[in-house]
Amino acid sequence: MATAATHRVDWKLIWAQHGFRFFFFAMFVSLFGSGMNFAGVSWYILAATHSTVKVSGQVIVMTLPGLFVPFLGGVLIDRIDRRYLGVMLDLVRGCFVLATAYIAWRGHLQLWHLYAMTLITGTGSAMYWATVNALVQEVIPPSQFTGANAAVLVGVQSGMLIAGAFVGFLYNTAGIAGILAIDGATYFVSAYCLFRVRRGYVSPRESQKYPREYNEATEATAEALETGENPEVAEAGLSLAVYADMKEGFAYLRQQPLVRALGITHSIMMAGVVSANVVLVALANDILKAGAPGLGYLEAGWATGAIIGGLIASQLPQRLRMPLYVAACAGLAAGHMATPFVAFLVGAVLMQIVFGFCRALGGVVAQSSLMTIVPRHFMGRTQSAMAILTTVVQLFMSFTLGWVAQGAGLIAGYALLALLYTGAAVSAIRARQLMR
Repeated sequence: MATAATHRVDWKLIWAQHGFRFFFFAMFVSLFGSGMNFAGVSWYILAATHSTVKVSGQVIVMTLPGLFVPFLGGVLIDRIDRRYLGVMLDLVRGCFVLATAYIAWRGHLQLWHLYAMTLITGTGSAMYWATVNALVQEVIPPSQFTGANAAVLVGVQSGMLIAGAFVGFLYNTAGIAGILAIDGATYFVSAYCLFRVRRGYVSPRESQKYPREYNEATEATAEALETGENPEVAEAGLSLAVYADMKEGFAYLRQQPLVRALGITHSIMMAGVVSANVVLVALANDILKAGAPGLGYLEAGWATGAIIGGLIASQLPQRLRMPLYVAACAGLAAGHMATPFVAFLVGAVLMQIVFGFCRALGGVVAQSSLMTIVPRHFMGRTQSAMAILTTVVQLFMSFTLGWVAQGAGLIAGYALLALLYTGAAVSAIRARQLMR
């Protein structure tokens, strides 16, 4: 079993990469818009319906495409230029968000419009994050994966920090139309930045001795496409090649228990962060009585902790990384059990800072380890498999949290989140044992 080696983080080397600077700014801008969208739409739905079930419906609709899209998405990510794929996904999502903003500006916005927009952006996101995570592997030296992941996470959380504050203080003046318009514009800025990451077409396979580059399926496909005389053969050959890629990806994961353990832990943590939004808006409204500005403070607190956690995680020596990885998961479990009993805003913000810190530390350790362990031509399928698992957990948690919080109260909802993070801690312990 290969393990992840730790190298000294060289920030000068990381920022010297022209492509990485554009990539970092793309992530910052993208998450700024997405953070405003997610928080603003959640608050709009809660204010309009007074129902945590309706808020959970938004999270479910956003998450649902992740059950289906990554199966094909993982193959595409490992077959075509990841930069072009990211640009295309940004442009499509930006157009639909701006269309929804226009509907809201005209005063015709209905709940189903928001659900439809969320479904489309969720479909794009189901492939987008696996794409950009794999793209990092191509634009940074392998010795600097830990620092690069920390820098990306800082960019992401910086965008969310500013977005959280903006939503809280601009919602009452700009309204949902203004929030969506800003988000739609950020997709186009992000697409431009990804386009500038590098020049020309780069295949994920060009420099790899890939065992399935040339077989009967791909030979038949190539001949049919060259002659243009056998479209049926081309279609069948391409289908066989896609199926072979998917089968090979699952075979790789079956043979890598460390990759599975890291992926399971990371997926649970990701699912917990997204599904927690269902109870977070209710916490700000019902317990803290802080309104939209209070939600902004909570979001900003989480992002502040994540930035600090990302920077610290990039400097951790090997002997501390996995023990702190386990401790971060355990801290998330214990903290979420205590959250509903902290009934004042400053205390709740401090709790969010701790959660952001733990999530960032765990995310940097997991992603940098995976990038070191997983070969480049398997990264897209590995990230997509993690996305599928994340989706399954998010759907279950989002649906359950909405009903539990509305029927049994927020204490029961946060207890369910604590149980989820306990599962992440168990998986992290397994990863630590395998890493040894």
